Amino acid sequence: MLSVAPDGAPEAPRSLSSERPVAIGMTGLEKWYGTRDAPVHALASTDLAIREGELVVLLGPSGCGKTTLLRMIGGLIPPTGGTILIEGRDLWASGHRQDEALADLGMVFQEANLFPWLTIEENIALPLELKGMPKAERLDRARQLAELVGIAGFERRWPKELSGGMRQRAAIARALSYNPQILLMDEPFGALDAMTRDAMNLELQRIWMETGKTIVLVTHSISEAVFLADRIVLLSPRPGRIDTVVDVPIPRPRSIDVQARSDFQSIAKQMRDRLAEVS
Repeated sequence: MLSVAPDGAPEAPRSLSSERPVAIGMTGLEKWYGTRDAPVHALASTDLAIREGELVVLLGPSGCGKTTLLRMIGGLIPPTGGTILIEGRDLWASGHRQDEALADLGMVFQEANLFPWLTIEENIALPLELKGMPKAERLDRARQLAELVGIAGFERRWPKELSGGMRQRAAIARALSYNPQILLMDEPFGALDAMTRDAMNLELQRIWMETGKTIVLVTHSISEAVFLADRIVLLSPRPGRIDTVVDVPIPRPRSIDVQARSDFQSIAKQMRDRLAEVS
C-alpha cells in the first residue's frame, strides 16, 4: 500500500486501525454484463474491506467499474460472482438480495432526484413515511436533518426554488433520515460548479465528522478524492480491478487551503501519474 506522511501537521489524523470492525467486506467480487455482441467484463475479482467510520473514495477513469461496484454494494445490481458482507450480513446470499442487509445503507446519486410535488421537508421525510413513522415525528426528524446539512429555513420550499447545491443537501438529508450507518455516494457533486462543489465537500466532511458514518464515494476528481478520503481506492480500466490503495493521513478538519500543502500535492500527483499509466 502506498502511503504519504503529513507535512509537519500538529495533530494526528483519524485512526485507520485494522482493529476497527469491517462495515463492508468484498471477496472475489465480479461483474459481467450480457450484450448482443459479447459479454462485457465490467469488474474483475475484487477484494476490499471498508472499516466502520472510514471515508473511502473510489477513483478511476470512465468505464473502470466504480459505479458498478457501488451499485452492487447498494443492492441495485447483483454480482456475477463473489460475496458482499454488510456489517457481517451476506447481501447477495444464493444470488438473491437480502433486504435486511440494506437496513444500514443510504444512497445519494449525482442528481438529487427530489419529488417536485413534495416540499423539502416532505422529501427528506419520505423514507420515514414509507416506514410508517407518524407525521409529526418524521417532520421533526426532517427539520433536524435540514439543520444538519445546512438548509434550515428552507424546509417548506419546493425543490425548484432551491439551487443545485441545496437540492443535493436535501438528498443527503433524505439518505440520512432513517439513520443508516453506511452512506454510498455516486458522484454526488459532479453536476455542480467548482465553488459550490468546494462548499459541498466542506459540508460533507463536517457531516461525516459529526455523525461518524461510514462513507463510500465515487468521483472522477483527484482533488476531491484527496480532500475527502481516509483512503483512495484507484480502479484500472475494464475489466475494473483495484490497482492502488492510498492512505490520506492529512489531519482534519481540512480546509480548502489544504490543497496547497505539499503532502496534498504529492498524493494528487501520484494519483494523476498512476491514472495516466492505467488509462
